[in-house]
Amino acid sequence: MTRKPRSPPHPLIWLRYGIPAGVRQEARDSVSQPSSPEGKGQARTLILDAAEWLFAEHGISSVSNRQIGAAAGQGNTSAVGYHFGSKDELIRALIRRFDGEAEVLRTAMVNQIGDSAELREWVRCLVFPYTETLAARRPPTWYARLNAQIMADPVLRNIQLEEAVSASLQQVIRGLEVSTPKLPATVLRERELMAGHILIQTCADFERGLADAAPASGKTWRKVGSGLVDALVGLWSAPVSR
Repeated sequence: MTRKPRSPPHPLIWLRYGIPAGVRQEARDSVSQPSSPEGKGQARTLILDAAEWLFAEHGISSVSNRQIGAAAGQGNTSAVGYHFGSKDELIRALIRRFDGEAEVLRTAMVNQIGDSAELREWVRCLVFPYTETLAARRPPTWYARLNAQIMADPVLRNIQLEEAVSASLQQVIRGLEVSTPKLPATVLRERELMAGHILIQTCADFERGLADAAPASGKTWRKVGSGLVDALVGLWSAPVSR
């Protein structure tokens, strides 16, 4: 009995990513040879890309593992489970992928400012690794909208917080504390939470505008980052009501 050949990766993935023909062929090879190490790695990447896109566009709860596998061109309907185990672990992998990219820039920025007690320097170390990582990705991007959903979900938010343990991020948090010595600990914690919400939601809104081809006039990720730095410096510098 002749087996029906597996479908190539979903054409919408190629359309949205603009992946060149050579890479497309490698991806098709990974589908036809899933047991090879290269095939597994390529399949994981395709699944991550498809999941990030579908989650951002349709919502995490509205997308099934089967839909993700199909969009990634995986003939096996259990491909997501095979490579990641569960949807939660798939999302953890997406978080780790983005954080790994942002960590490179954050580490360089933290090393550059050393023991600075300047608030703006530490706010820049918080904001720019996030916005510049999004800027470096081929548009359209989807992670900012995905991350806004993650932080609104109690279970997924815990996964995000579990992954926020990098040495450079901990240095940024300590730097913010050192540069705002007059803030009581409870107020400092409140403003850290506010800053996180402002950063994540502002980037999600801007990314959505880019995806809809309707960004604010002249806005870029760099300008969004600069505006966020100004706003968050003001947040941390604001007086405390008695």
